[in-house]
Amino acid sequence: MTHRLAVSSALALLAALALASVFIGVSDVTPATLWRGDGHARDLLTLSRLPRTVAILLAGASTAVAGVVMQLLVRNRFVEPSTVGTAESAGLGLLVVTIWAPAMALPGKIAVASGFALAGTALFLAVLRAVPLRSVVTVPLVGIMLGGVIGAGTAYLAFRYDLMQTLSSWLTGDFSGVMAGRFELLWLVGALTIVVYLVADRFTVVGLGKDTATSLGLGYRGVLALGLAVVSVTSAVVVVVVGALPFLGLVVPNVVSMLVGDNLRRSLPWVALGGAALVLVCDVLGRVIRHPFEIPIGVVMGVVGAAVFLWLLLRRAPDVG
Repeated sequence: MTHRLAVSSALALLAALALASVFIGVSDVTPATLWRGDGHARDLLTLSRLPRTVAILLAGASTAVAGVVMQLLVRNRFVEPSTVGTAESAGLGLLVVTIWAPAMALPGKIAVASGFALAGTALFLAVLRAVPLRSVVTVPLVGIMLGGVIGAGTAYLAFRYDLMQTLSSWLTGDFSGVMAGRFELLWLVGALTIVVYLVADRFTVVGLGKDTATSLGLGYRGVLALGLAVVSVTSAVVVVVVGALPFLGLVVPNVVSMLVGDNLRRSLPWVALGGAALVLVCDVLGRVIRHPFEIPIGVVMGVVGAAVFLWLLLRRAPDVG
């Protein structure tokens, strides 16, 4: 199969999944009702179904891309924003704003959450530099423990201010509340995905290590800072708008790496397509498993992602023992 045919097939599959997503739900929106000119079906399509599908595509693609950038920066295949404390730090920032500046506009909340996510990611990198790494599994374990500490502190703060339910809604991905006018900030993370593609070669070189990147004349610190900013802002925006999508940035880049290799410029379109497709599939599953009720996508992603994460660990067991 040629590369062009493979890309065309993947886009066709993604379009089919997106079309299925538009017409799945509790309310009756079908091609027939739209053809008859049903006003209620048309409003539901334009105000809810289409924005929801677009939000899924943007959040899925950008989160998967943030995951592969994180893996290149850390030089480890088993990390992503939700396993190194980045998503938990963004949730902490959002909680702090909610407690002490509840009237702040949404862009301001995202800026604060991005700042906390950046600080949490920088703390993770600082811990990695201080801990002797004897196994590739040590890195995600350090990240998971750091995320657990940040999450515990966040939960305590939320408990003190009676915001546990609010915190849970932020950290559990859910697209059921997406409507026109409440998802447009996700276009920002879509733009960041394009930025990553434009400098993909630099991230690939950074993935070879600081010494190699420096010897090739690359401004290592600048590319590192750009990568951290992309990961932090993407995590914060996704958490604020739709909630966290666990394991997405870990599973998709690893599967794509096995299929097309580690050259980011070549693999990035597949990572973006794979992330969007996986979120679409999980969202549809969440809507049909207990229809007419809906299971939040964060729960579905957690089950699917954890299973694939375990499979990846076992598959590489001889390398990590």
